[in-house]
Amino acid sequence: MTLITVLLGVAVGLDPLRVALLGLTMAFTQLSVGLSNDWLDAARDRDAGRRDKPVARGEIAVSAVRTAALTSAGLGVLASLTLGIPFAIVHLVALGGGWAYNAWFKHRPLSPVPYLVSFGLLPMLATLALPVPALAAWWAVLAGSLLGIAAHVANVLPDLADDAATGVRGLPHRLGRVGSTLLGGLSLSGAAIALTLGIGLDSPVALFGFGLSLAASVAAVVFTLRENRWGFRFVIVAALIDVVLLVLAGNQMVVAL
Repeated sequence: MTLITVLLGVAVGLDPLRVALLGLTMAFTQLSVGLSNDWLDAARDRDAGRRDKPVARGEIAVSAVRTAALTSAGLGVLASLTLGIPFAIVHLVALGGGWAYNAWFKHRPLSPVPYLVSFGLLPMLATLALPVPALAAWWAVLAGSLLGIAAHVANVLPDLADDAATGVRGLPHRLGRVGSTLLGGLSLSGAAIALTLGIGLDSPVALFGFGLSLAASVAAVVFTLRENRWGFRFVIVAALIDVVLLVLAGNQMVVAL
């Protein structure tokens, strides 16, 4: 997320200082969201036997992780203020989306909503960080939101069994592995369509990227239906292609206020 946001900042023409501030803001934001997940899920991770989690192994106190999560969030908010009030407000919404997912939405059928909102705001964060704040084009926001849904699916798929054992029942868990991958594939295809329309049907790069993304999305669905692990990998490939298209859009994303 931090790298994608920095690349979007470069794409819309931010100067090096603003790119650095944007990256710092997002780094603290992502750190806080990740730490809050380990804090809020500490008991569940222990029950699931998550040996990849230091908190679940008892190597780090839950209170220390909670303090670090809150501190990181606060530093992210302070860093966001250096890029202006409009940027700081939108950043706060994106940050709140990540925390809301960890605290409540991940257990509900509406689990994709925070991803949809926070990812959709990524292009807006890049354009609002300009010296003269601007909005992001509708198609860039739509593509970001659809990528967020796909990211939610890709993030949850590897942990479906552990989550089910500990009572997590977000939308991907209710849809199952096949249904979730279909949702991810459709979301990625939708993002590619939005980006292609936004960049322009006369752009060979956009059309080539659309073809690659669509092929990867179809492959993801086909392999998942066959219960092959390549299905998940193709979800990641299609998402990366869509992210590249979004970055290549550059100044086309910028809409004056």
